[in-house]
Amino acid sequence: MTDYLFPNDSGYDTERRGYNLSVDHKPEVVIPATSVADVVDAVRLATSRGLGVAVQATGHGPSVPADGQVLINTSRMEGVAIDPVARTATVEAGVRGGALVRAAAEHGLAPLNGSSPEVGVVAYHLGGGIGVLGRQFGWAVDHVRSLDLVTADGELRHVTATSDPELFWALRGGGKGSLGVVVALEIDLHPVARLYGGGMHFDATDPGEAERVLSTWAEWTRTTPETMGTSVLLIQMPDLPFLPEAIRGRRVVHVRFAFTGEAVDGERLVSRFRELGPVTDTVAEMPYAHVGTIHAEPTTPVPFHARNTMLHAFDQAAVAELLAETATGRYLVEVRHMGGAFTRPGAVPASLGRRDGEYVTYAGGVAETGEAASLVADLDRLMARLAPWSTGGPAVNFLSGPDVTAARLAAGYLPADVERLAEVKRVVDPTDVFRTHHGRA
Repeated sequence: MTDYLFPNDSGYDTERRGYNLSVDHKPEVVIPATSVADVVDAVRLATSRGLGVAVQATGHGPSVPADGQVLINTSRMEGVAIDPVARTATVEAGVRGGALVRAAAEHGLAPLNGSSPEVGVVAYHLGGGIGVLGRQFGWAVDHVRSLDLVTADGELRHVTATSDPELFWALRGGGKGSLGVVVALEIDLHPVARLYGGGMHFDATDPGEAERVLSTWAEWTRTTPETMGTSVLLIQMPDLPFLPEAIRGRRVVHVRFAFTGEAVDGERLVSRFRELGPVTDTVAEMPYAHVGTIHAEPTTPVPFHARNTMLHAFDQAAVAELLAETATGRYLVEVRHMGGAFTRPGAVPASLGRRDGEYVTYAGGVAETGEAASLVADLDRLMARLAPWSTGGPAVNFLSGPDVTAARLAAGYLPADVERLAEVKRVVDPTDVFRTHHGRA
């Protein structure tokens, strides 16, 4: 058994912290797991003491602190096995997206990874998985073949559509920390070895320029092929010396592209934006292993608060509302193009039933404790202004921070599936051992 770490032990603070510092865990004990046996022992320890169990790999998406509980840190479980013939990958609980991408790329294959190389593969899939290639291949969760799960009774279960169809349904979309500890996943890989991708920054200091770029993108996405993944980010860049002079300290719009078709076709598709005069342009042919450079998301831990909602449309009127509400530049706003295969059901039904978004908008910012209430109020006001375009529900994968309520989480599912998930929970975890998960606040 690995070492237990208690509050006064060296290493306790390091092990309990994750990327989003807005949730400050104070568990009774932290267990840095290195194997499935460690996870089994940790769950049995917790149940023997009447404690709850929480699990953390990278800490990007916590919503409830694991205070007074057993926190299992799975970040050391980093095994990745690629089967190039079957086009599958088996990943352990601590594997990050970038490590999986690199391992698959050695065989000319790609997972349906997200935009950040630092996000944990397991939790990303359990929450649905909005991948860079998702318009072409669908949600990442629809490409899960099997899961290895340690349940509340301390037993390891291999879960498939055949062995346990109801639990398999529930875990894929609704199993993020609430039904057990997923210690491994088997997922599909896809024959994608390169992209025509990258990003273009536009100076948005002038609101008219921001409106021009966002409106162009909104109109352009209505006719783009499913082989084009794209998003747009409105952000006030920090004044830091390592940033390019053209964007340092400026308010910018960053338009991102990930196209799996031929480079000549990709160049034609993005030419409309080059005509708008970007101040940076990194869009080019690239190996898929470099996909994480497209969004180039930060990796330094911060106290982050966010909101998101699915949109049935994103038109010029929505652009105007977004720009009017975000003029201060206090927080970032991203809009990702969904539609395509994201709207279609997977081959095997999953609890991720809400597939009604043609777009998803995500807004968030950094705030210390004393500033959080004001930031959250601003984010809520933006969501209210975008309500006419909202489908009424969020993307579960983008829910994080202490403001995630049970109602907000439930809105991410079809109403009938909320009770079905609750019934699976009652069967597999009747004493609510895994009580530290989204929506308990």
